[in-house]
Amino acid sequence: MPCQSKFTAVWVACLVLAGCFGGVMHEAPGVTPGVRIEWGQARSATGCALDYAWYRPVASTPGELVVLAHGFLRDKARLAGLARALAEAGISVVTVDFCNTRPWRGNHARNGFDLIAVADRLEARRLVYAGFSAGGLAALVAARNDPRTLGVLTLDLVDARELGRLMVQGLDRPVIGLFGEPASCNADNNGLTTLAAARQARIERIDGASHCDFESPTDWLCRALCEPDRAGAEQRRAEILARSVTAVRSLLME
Repeated sequence: MPCQSKFTAVWVACLVLAGCFGGVMHEAPGVTPGVRIEWGQARSATGCALDYAWYRPVASTPGELVVLAHGFLRDKARLAGLARALAEAGISVVTVDFCNTRPWRGNHARNGFDLIAVADRLEARRLVYAGFSAGGLAALVAARNDPRTLGVLTLDLVDARELGRLMVQGLDRPVIGLFGEPASCNADNNGLTTLAAARQARIERIDGASHCDFESPTDWLCRALCEPDRAGAEQRRAEILARSVTAVRSLLME
């Protein structure tokens, strides 16, 4: 936990220095024809609005949905690349902005239930929950508490107070975890210990990957904190996107 606490404090400091239900349908710019995006809101049990972007391929299976969660103090734009890759593969996916996270408190359990609220809003029947960093932790919470879950994909998972470990011990669905190199930004790969407690877990390592490589796109802030060497980042990001699509496809076949 010391590494995670140190990262959280540095991350918050850098952010400080850096100073309607239903949605509207639009063509998704830069996405394969036949994919549309619906922007809308669901409501958290705490009353705040959960903004989402729903990538809807014409060829997707009705009722199937991937719910994709961003990392701590990030936003859904940081996973737009993965959402597009999934949508271009014919998979319906929604990215969500958490509304209950605070710099001093992640509210990861609440975030997990907020992911379920978005799935309910979109009337999903067969679900894969997925997330990056602390978003992977929220995905585990959602999966553990949603009987519609087929499986979970975590991207460089970061656990907090062993919440993820508690969730996977009671989860009877498969979990696929993609991990980069151990560093302070992923709490020295503490997510590996979390998934070791899962009943059904598959670990895939991305050699040389930094925490930022799992965002698509990332930004200068993540690079400044978590990516000392950018060499090969684009190739690693492409590999992560390809592996993520393959992983989600396998989970949807459960």
